[in-house]
Amino acid sequence: MMVDEMYMTDEAKGKDWTLWLGDSCERMTEMADNSVDLSVSSPPFASLYVYSDSTRDLGNNSSREEFIENYGYIIRELLRVTKPGRIACVHVQQVVTTKTADGVVGLTDFRGDVIRAYVENGWIFHGEVTVNKNPQAQAIRTKAQALMFVTKNKDSSMSRPALADYLLMFRKPGENQVPIKNDVSNEEWIDWAQPVWWNIRETNTLNERLGRENTDERHICPLQLDFIERCIRLWSNKGELVFDPFGGIGSTVYEAIKLGRKGMSIELKPSYWDASVNLMRDLEEKLGEATLF
Repeated sequence: MMVDEMYMTDEAKGKDWTLWLGDSCERMTEMADNSVDLSVSSPPFASLYVYSDSTRDLGNNSSREEFIENYGYIIRELLRVTKPGRIACVHVQQVVTTKTADGVVGLTDFRGDVIRAYVENGWIFHGEVTVNKNPQAQAIRTKAQALMFVTKNKDSSMSRPALADYLLMFRKPGENQVPIKNDVSNEEWIDWAQPVWWNIRETNTLNERLGRENTDERHICPLQLDFIERCIRLWSNKGELVFDPFGGIGSTVYEAIKLGRKGMSIELKPSYWDASVNLMRDLEEKLGEATLF
């Protein structure tokens, strides 16, 4: 283990999974070219959420322009390590602006910023899906005044719909050398091929409290496992490597192993990384027990 002020690096491995602790901007340079079959990630939404006090944390930027510039390092490294013709799945949401930080209450096109950043750094914009969100649950969790009944009833000029999630798909240029023979049924594809996913269960996540510290200001729940499952089943083969440069508490790797793939992630925050290691070891033990019967 290496420690540089608040910065730490470490590694944990299992049968088919590898979890690195550290800064993705630096640690991805240790990965081999064309080694990743699929990536599924949810980058920090600019300054919307604070994950740690580290200056290395992408969520800690003075502006959204600075965030996109720094995110570009990871986008370029992800292009290098991804196999030609393969997919990067990116989960995003539009970002709210505030009077204090931005001078106006509204939205900024974070989704568009991410699309432009990937395309400018060599990726092909391959497709997107809108993911439906429950407005009441979002109002309770985020305290968004624009969703409140009192705002609608007092002056609806300040009310707006809930923020959707988006799956953005980017493809690395080049020919895919290994065809993806997925196990998605035609009936499932009829549902999943729709431009809106209506039935992603918002509560089907790993427990975010495992990685939360008292110093956290705000925290978004881990990415829904249904979302990750669809990406993995659609755009990877069993036995292939699924990578997440923003590992969090390990949702992507967790789902990859459950679905018969290999998983790898990098996470900056030690408490999140510790939680992901514990979850993977527990899962490995459960899967091992299942093979005995």
